Formats: sequence, structure tokens, C-alpha cells
Amino acid sequence: MIIIGEKINGTIPSVKRAIEQKDEEFIRNLALKQAEAGADYLDVCASTSPDVEVDTLLWLMGIVQDAVDTPLCIDSPNPLVIEKVFPYAKRPGLINSVSEEGGKCEIIFPIIKGTKWEVIALTCDSRGIPKDTQTRVDITKVMVEKALTYDITPDRIHIDPLVMALSADNQSLLNFVETLKEVKTLYPTIKVTSGLSNISFGMPLRKVVNQHFLTLAIDAGMDSAILDPCNRDIVTTLFVTDALLGKDRFCRNYLNAFRKNKIGPVKIDV
Repeated sequence: MIIIGEKINGTIPSVKRAIEQKDEEFIRNLALKQAEAGADYLDVCASTSPDVEVDTLLWLMGIVQDAVDTPLCIDSPNPLVIEKVFPYAKRPGLINSVSEEGGKCEIIFPIIKGTKWEVIALTCDSRGIPKDTQTRVDITKVMVEKALTYDITPDRIHIDPLVMALSADNQSLLNFVETLKEVKTLYPTIKVTSGLSNISFGMPLRKVVNQHFLTLAIDAGMDSAILDPCNRDIVTTLFVTDALLGKDRFCRNYLNAFRKNKIGPVKIDV
């Protein structure tokens, strides 16, 4: 399971304050904690007003890259912002994101051509997020075909079927799984990802909903997720699910995680 650490995001109130106060130590600690917890990528998202987004994103990228070697997931809804900050990434990472909205593919695909960068591709277009599976699959086909013209193969693409909030759509998980399976039938090497907490908006016991969604999505074939790698309950769910699905030989990863105090009750050295 590919873990994309979600915690350096200006939509989170504490991170927003750190950005406003230029609190480098706060951002550095978030990077270190997520890297130590095993994140494969660290999402960096400014979520500021457009006039300062580039400068803010460069500031975040600089702090994170000085603190850890974990690749970045450069996150902005504006592809022109990503294009401007992209040259300042020290190593190949992940772009978040492209879609069939507003010519985003045509801006992002050229800059990652000939590199090892990967990209998250959202199954939406200028009409918004489709409710039906077939339209999401059709959008995926268009983006994959565009990517191939830039020599970007499906194994470098993380398709996000955009799981809807369960509180608004009772078929949300089922639609996600159906889209995932159809996309993987078409492109066996493609990756499927999701923002883990999206499904629980408007629900009580959100953490529990997220955990069960994660288990079911991994079972269906989800490859990566944007989540909090420091959340012990979520991390425990990852290790347990892999063990139950036979992906963890002799449960070695699960047992090692327990011994290293990564899962289970927090052990305090006396």
C-alpha cells in the first residue's frame, strides 16, 4: 500500500496558522513525523489565496525537502502553480492532480514527460464529478490515452475515482469499487487511489467509517491512499488488512510493526 501523507495541507487549521505565522519548525515536525511513520510521499498543499500560492508552496517544499528525503506530492488545483514550482523539487515524486477539467492534462503531462514522476488523475471533467461508473471510466480512458502521447505509461498514473460522501450517496463505496475494477480490467498496471476521509464527511464516528472503507477498498484492489500515517488506528488497519488478505507472509510486517510500537497501545519506556 502506497501511503501519501496528508498532514501538510493549508486546509487544516493548525497548518493554516503555521503558514500565516511562517512557523518553519511546525512544518518540519509534520514532515519528520510522517516520514518516520512510513509515508511514501508527503503531500504539500498551500490552500492559500491565488496571489501567494506559489510563494507559499515553495516555502513548504523547501522546509520539507530540507527535513526529509521522502518524495513530495505537489498538490494544487491550479496546474499553472504546479508548473511554476515543479523545477524546485529535488527528486521525482507525485503530482496532485490532473483531470479532464480546464486543460489540466495538457499542462501537467508535458512537464513530467521523460521523468520518473507519477500523477494522480481525477475522474471528473468540466461538467463536474460523474455519478455513474461508466462516465468515470470513459474519463479515465481519455486521460490515459493523452498520457501515452507523452510516453507516460499507466503504471505512473494513480486514478482517483472520487469517492463521494456516504452521507450523500449510499452507493458511494459500491460505485468506487465498480469503477476501480473496471479501470483495472482495462489497465492492469494502473494504480487506484483515494482521499481516505472523503467518504465520511457528514457522518458520526468518522474515523471508524474511514477504517472500514480502507479495509474494503484494499480488498477491492486500491493501491494508494492520501491519509494520516501518524494515526495508529489507520496504520493498524493497513497492517491487519494486508495480513488477512495473505499479503503479509507469516504476518511478519504486522508482528514487526507491533514490536516496534507502530501499532497497538502506545508503549511508554520507563
